[in-house]
Amino acid sequence: MDITTLLGIVSGVGLVFIAIFRGGGITIFINVPSLMITVGGTIGSTLINFPLSKVMSVMKMVKKAFFYKQPPPDKIIKMLVDFARIARRDGILALEDKLVTLNDPFLRKGVQLAIDGTPPETIRDILNIDLDFLESRHKLGQSIFTAMGNYAPAFGMIGTLIGLIQMLRSLDDPSKIGQGMATALITTFYGSLMANLLFLPIAGKLKVRSEEEILAKQLIIEGIMSIQSGDNPRIVEEKLKAFI
Repeated sequence: MDITTLLGIVSGVGLVFIAIFRGGGITIFINVPSLMITVGGTIGSTLINFPLSKVMSVMKMVKKAFFYKQPPPDKIIKMLVDFARIARRDGILALEDKLVTLNDPFLRKGVQLAIDGTPPETIRDILNIDLDFLESRHKLGQSIFTAMGNYAPAFGMIGTLIGLIQMLRSLDDPSKIGQGMATALITTFYGSLMANLLFLPIAGKLKVRSEEEILAKQLIIEGIMSIQSGDNPRIVEEKLKAFI
């Protein structure tokens, strides 16, 4: 689990709530109609913008932000260099015994293609297609959270306008103006909080995760190309280190 994601959310929410409590209590920040406008509007607009199946898959994206752990590039390089050493010494068919130990389907697929004697251009094309679709899926998840991060403040402002309209109807009673103004501003608070403490940071974390995974896949592609061409393991290592 990525402790920084959890720590960021907990510390951010915690500090906001501490400030609220020190300023007079949390009850004045609880307004169900405002919450319905902000949350309901954000969800509604998201469903309009994206297919339902894509929105439902958003929880997998959240799980990836919290629990995904990409092996560090140096570990991937070391493994590929070991494979290059085995292939150079015993032949590329010797890597077949290593397939069962590989947990990464992308790496396993690439090594299998090399063992099967697939032409290098074909291997690169197949793996690059997989990489392109992976990047496309990641961008979709990022765009969903980015869109929610844009919708939430907008509906917070809409809720504020609704509250102001309702407040203006009671101008004949000055005692209600302050309370009405506070209620009207709560929706803006909800929208800004959700956007800047949840949706947009998760979108950013998914982007970072995507970049890390794409780098790992690029290392794998180049490593397999070098292994199949019979490059010296030291050359393979130096070539892959250039990526990082």
